[in-house]
Amino acid sequence: MTLNPADSSLFGGLFGTDEIRHLFDDRRRLAFMLEVEVALARAQAAVGIIPADAAEAIAKAADPSKLDLVQIRAETEKAGQPVMALAKALTQAAGAEAGRWVHWGATTQDITDTAQVLQLRAALDFIERDLLALIAALATQADRHRTTVMAGRSFLQQALPVSFGYKAAVWLAPLLRHVERLHQMRPRLLQVQFGGAVGTLASLGDKGRAVTERLAAELGLACPLTPWHASRDNLAELGAWLGLVAGSLAKFAGDVTLLAQTEFGELVETTEAGRGGSSTMPQKRNPIISTHIVAAAMGVEAQVPLLLAAQHHQLERAVGPWQAEALALPQALALTAGALAQSIRVADGMRPDGDRMRANLAITNGLVMAERVMMALADKLGRGEAHHLVQAACLAAMAENRPLREILGENSQVAGLLDPAALDVLMDPAGYLGESEAVVDRVVAVARTLLTQ
Repeated sequence: MTLNPADSSLFGGLFGTDEIRHLFDDRRRLAFMLEVEVALARAQAAVGIIPADAAEAIAKAADPSKLDLVQIRAETEKAGQPVMALAKALTQAAGAEAGRWVHWGATTQDITDTAQVLQLRAALDFIERDLLALIAALATQADRHRTTVMAGRSFLQQALPVSFGYKAAVWLAPLLRHVERLHQMRPRLLQVQFGGAVGTLASLGDKGRAVTERLAAELGLACPLTPWHASRDNLAELGAWLGLVAGSLAKFAGDVTLLAQTEFGELVETTEAGRGGSSTMPQKRNPIISTHIVAAAMGVEAQVPLLLAAQHHQLERAVGPWQAEALALPQALALTAGALAQSIRVADGMRPDGDRMRANLAITNGLVMAERVMMALADKLGRGEAHHLVQAACLAAMAENRPLREILGENSQVAGLLDPAALDVLMDPAGYLGESEAVVDRVVAVARTLLTQ
């Protein structure tokens, strides 16, 4: 039994990914900590603090498969963290002579934070890969449907014509910004943590900075200006970024659920057999993937306040906020990764129905084209009078349940300004897409440039 659906064998395929789950598996987490301990020993050997043969003995002894998880769990419950138990096990495995140099000058938070950064680096590699895959899928949809005309809606009401390609481009554009934000964030986030008890590295004398720089190089991480034991803005930034990504995915998935309503019927989420079926209603094809994307996004967004609050570290080392990060970050990463994986499935598999889109445009009896007619008349009458004239025609069309084209054609003032052929042109939704194709061109061009870098 699991408490979080993202970890469940039943629900894990809906709310997470195996890659992220594996990254935060207990043994893998300890393996990252061992990687940091080994890199620390090698860094200290390189600057002459510990013997080189001791560092290599520590490296050979650092085998996560040989760790006794039951014993480490028991000691973690006593100490509040697993690093002491891990260092003890590594000391014993390395032997008496080399083992005395294990964890030299480090504190628990150094190992835990740096190991977490290694986890985050791997997790963000997976997430960026899937972001790019989603970008590619939406760029394809935008390009393919650049002239597929449909109703654009405001306040959930039909407003003006757009194209489905335009809609896909609008879904896509924030994802491009998220990749840009990720690239900007990585150098700030992927920094080594090494400060000793309170950040001063006093136990290493004048070699503290040299060890920090060498440790960072060993792990391929940046070297911070100061230890960040009590400065957690970079992790809060990551949480906020995950929330932004989740929000964009929820917008996409939410639109899909609306367009897939029976009354709209403008797309199906996927044509995959059995997907979204009902146990009692054979006809149902529920947008079940998008449903779980929205739910996962809400879960991610719920973690953001906790990560922001976890910046409240007291003095040099925290009581509570540091520990709270562990409750939020893995869950936010897992749910974001799961929502991304599901979004790719929707973006690849969704099938817009252009005929139904055109049919839905017709249900207003042409009212959706009122602005175009008004703007054409405004050139001759001024905007205010044109608005009044067309609004009166719209009210008549609704009251009489007649096409707006007929009402306008019967109006002597309109007839004196627009001939029937001109009025027919003005009533064609396909001719009033404005910048839709230009938007598609711009967004798709940026996406393709990004995908070829």
